[in-house]
Amino acid sequence: MKLDESDYGYRIECRPDFGFLTVTIPANKMLKVEASAMATMDMNIAMKTRMRGGLSRLLTRESIFINEFTAEHGPGDISIAPGPPGDMEHVLLEGDTIYLQNSAFVASGPDVKLESKWQGLVKGFFSGESLFLIRCSGSGDLWFNTYGAIIPIDVAGDYVVDTSYIVAFTDGLQYTVNRIGGLKSLFFSGEGFVCRFRGTGRVWIQTRQVPSLAWWVNPFRPVQSSN
Repeated sequence: MKLDESDYGYRIECRPDFGFLTVTIPANKMLKVEASAMATMDMNIAMKTRMRGGLSRLLTRESIFINEFTAEHGPGDISIAPGPPGDMEHVLLEGDTIYLQNSAFVASGPDVKLESKWQGLVKGFFSGESLFLIRCSGSGDLWFNTYGAIIPIDVAGDYVVDTSYIVAFTDGLQYTVNRIGGLKSLFFSGEGFVCRFRGTGRVWIQTRQVPSLAWWVNPFRPVQSSN
């Protein structure tokens, strides 16, 4: 896995708040892109839509489709804008495997295999995240996004991350989901479940989480009078 090399030319603008990705697709090459994420593209780029993930994607309320963009008769540029306001990360897989939270995938080269991985009921329900992860393996470029900025953390041994902040992690890490503190802490501390990683690898975390934003916004909601 390499962080600073790419098979395709690309640039990420407007980071870390509103990451906007532009990829130069070589002639007759294809790029996989999450559904509804394309913002602009050159006229010589053709699009096909394929199903990905089947029932597992449907259960997570994510799009079950992925778009494939091919540059015909010469290279072409495509710009991609993910839904969440936040940063993007790029890695070049070389036979590696990375696991993404189900909504983190943005784009990849044609030789990156995307599969839904069942977390199990305990890990999925307790984490507050999806029951499925996206298993990205093979060789080629991979881009994924976050809500907020992104921080990579190299793990050697044990490391604890709140489940709502995890974006991605490498295959060398084992993990379990546990409650932090006792029952009083669970209901009144504002904290919940954490993921305990063990092994050697890398974890990418995001600097914001949606539940915290909802909690912060809630007092400002207009309330309709009962009169």
